Amino acid sequence: MISSAIFGVFRHKRNGMVDDYARRQMRLIAPHIRRAVLIGRLFEFKAAEVATFVDALDGLGAGMYLVDAAGRLIHANAAGNAILGTSDILSSVGGRLAANDAQVDRALRDVFAAAGQGDAALGNKGIAVPLIGSDGERYVAHALPLTSGARRRAGVVYTAAAALFVRKAALAVSSAPQAIGSAFKLTPTELRVLLAIVEVGGIPEVAIAFGVADTTIRTHVSRLFEKTGTARQADLVKLVAGYATPLTD
Repeated sequence: MISSAIFGVFRHKRNGMVDDYARRQMRLIAPHIRRAVLIGRLFEFKAAEVATFVDALDGLGAGMYLVDAAGRLIHANAAGNAILGTSDILSSVGGRLAANDAQVDRALRDVFAAAGQGDAALGNKGIAVPLIGSDGERYVAHALPLTSGARRRAGVVYTAAAALFVRKAALAVSSAPQAIGSAFKLTPTELRVLLAIVEVGGIPEVAIAFGVADTTIRTHVSRLFEKTGTARQADLVKLVAGYATPLTD
């Protein structure tokens, strides 16, 4: 961003040419003008900083909400607004973030209130709450308290008491294959088998899906164990989960 500031002084001709008195007056004013320009630049910097954070949060695949201790909605990212737009699991009621399920809503209210009071029981890692949509789709809401640590030590007044992250309870692997294949030098077939283990199930199910014998899949899985340093199919699932991106696909 490029900005400019212009300050002009006009002198009527009846006052004549600029004299020493006028110069002394301007020397008194000039520091205040410079200070005003610096303050203006500070505001511009903060506005740009906020816009950067908003853009970053809008890139998240999970819905993100900042709420105060009463559950009043302070900010929602793009994915969060999309969830509110469907009114399936969460809604904005009178400016307050509310879960459609009454029991879940009470649980979230308790979490937000506890966060506002700095309740240590929540811990720095927060708490997870399950949500179920009207179509049976499962979601996980993770509430993270924002009134502890550095923010509390700063001693400033804060509004947001908690951040709530909401996403479907599913393993997101759409952007992981290329990174995993490169990291462990997997062949295209080995990578397909690895992803099938995650998405389809065990060796028999993968063999049926691929239309090959169980022994063929077992051979590929053995190679996967060797290349990734794992020993169980559950470890392969964890490995893929570790490469899942939090960003919107």
